[in-house]
Amino acid sequence: MKQAIAGVAPSGVEEHTNMVVWPSIAAGGQGQFLGRLYSIKLGVGSVLTLGNFLALASIPHALALFFWYLLPGVACRYRLTNRRVVIERKILSWRSGWKEEYSVGLDRFDRIDVEFKPGQAWYPAGDLVFFDGPIERFRLRGVPRPETFRRTLLKARQSYVGVKAVRGALAGA
Repeated sequence: MKQAIAGVAPSGVEEHTNMVVWPSIAAGGQGQFLGRLYSIKLGVGSVLTLGNFLALASIPHALALFFWYLLPGVACRYRLTNRRVVIERKILSWRSGWKEEYSVGLDRFDRIDVEFKPGQAWYPAGDLVFFDGPIERFRLRGVPRPETFRRTLLKARQSYVGVKAVRGALAGA
């Protein structure tokens, strides 16, 4: 299919991936625990702190945790398309390797809040909480630089909802 702008297609024609975000180790309890330890400022100056010492001492544990989150069945990613937000899990497969775990249409939420759990700020990461009115629809845990991804999600939602409204008005005319 020819496109006026490379990589851009209307949501009514085809679904395309706009952005993929991998959660940090701050998505889980152990990563958040390490983040809380690393944030301890007790010490001399800004370099010789207990938190920095603990970060250095826990490198093997942090690396093991990082590689654990890359294993099939454990690894997940958040994919934004021109129609929806998808949570995918890595599977052992010779074909795609990713299985859709959950998705929500871009018109199924109206607000996204950023929630920082203790220990996530050190990474920097946070949870994105999707609301439809007062109802929480779902959340993306441990998103790195959550405010950037939140703005991208809201722009994609605005485009999708706007085009859907115009198409509906034209069909009714």
